[in-house]
Amino acid sequence: MRLNSLKVTDFRNLESAELTPSPVLTVICGPNGQGKTNLLESIWLLTGGKSFRGSKDAELIRREAPFAVLEADFTAGDRDQSLRLTVGGRDTKRPGRTARLNGVDRGRAASVAGTFTAVVFDPNHLSLVKGGPEGRRRFLDAALCQLYPGYLTALRRYARTVAQKNALLKAYDITPGAGMMLDTFNEALSVCGADLMARRAAYLERLAPAAAQNYRDISSGAETLAVRYQPTCEPGPAALARKLEEVRSAELRAGFCLAGPHREDMEIDIDGQPGRIYGSQGQQRSAVLSLKLAEASVAGEILGEHPVMLLDDVLSELDDSRQAYLLTRIEDKQTFVTTCDSAAFARTNGKLVFVRGGKVSETPFEGAAVPAAMPAEGPDRHREGA
Repeated sequence: MRLNSLKVTDFRNLESAELTPSPVLTVICGPNGQGKTNLLESIWLLTGGKSFRGSKDAELIRREAPFAVLEADFTAGDRDQSLRLTVGGRDTKRPGRTARLNGVDRGRAASVAGTFTAVVFDPNHLSLVKGGPEGRRRFLDAALCQLYPGYLTALRRYARTVAQKNALLKAYDITPGAGMMLDTFNEALSVCGADLMARRAAYLERLAPAAAQNYRDISSGAETLAVRYQPTCEPGPAALARKLEEVRSAELRAGFCLAGPHREDMEIDIDGQPGRIYGSQGQQRSAVLSLKLAEASVAGEILGEHPVMLLDDVLSELDDSRQAYLLTRIEDKQTFVTTCDSAAFARTNGKLVFVRGGKVSETPFEGAAVPAAMPAEGPDRHREGA
């Protein structure tokens, strides 16, 4: 997977920007608040997924602009393709995110999920370890949506059925035929939910050992990481149906659905202890990096090509040895990294891109610091490799 070019119009503070990235490492440099992460986010949206910053679509459009447009040329499966993503405001004919792939209207952006694949690391992803179960479920679902396009359809069907069941539970006493309707919802949830659970379990079987090995390498063997799936029940529709029947009375009292994939978790332990409680900030960051690197490697195995890596402020709070490990792992893979201080990348041959005030340039702005080993001009900037 490789992004060849990107054109951004009216996206957040980026009024008009063009990017021709390196086939390997592109370092996006600039002070805080200038648009580095916005540029990274625009690349992520090409996956068809929602903003990794949790933003609503309307918040992605530059102030006073009616819509934002992202245009990209990329190579996937040895085939050159083009993608145009439009983010429309509420007053436009097509609000939300819509996509055209190779000139063909594909409707909602989610329809192109799995066409352009990427893995993103953002400082807020520390919540993957120290936050609640919702973030860990979202991590699994986002990865699976890129790997298996049918997963998104099943996930939406399940979420819609849970919402309908919750509405019924809230009005159970005043709804004619409520018991029969609840049986129908539970039957649908047991089938659809079991499918989601099976996908999650199979994915974690591949992800967990890869993440554990990454963490051992990052910590030079001094620490361990264990990732375990915590399912609602045993696998299969019959087991989930039994679980839903077990909690039926409790659900009627609570007024909402208490069992199923939307209530599951993924346990993350560091040195045998819950990482969210006992892990230091550095350990939690290393755990997230281990998971993200594992996500990328598993995607590469399944899809036959490595996804694009998007790393936002990734070297913060990592010591020298962990920084060196990470820089080694991104060799020969197209990677975009944002940084306020490009000196950390002086030992690489990545391509420097500068962002200031929503402007993107391949030449440094006045006063920008450029490490001597990473020239701002000349053919050496574009060499591949680490």
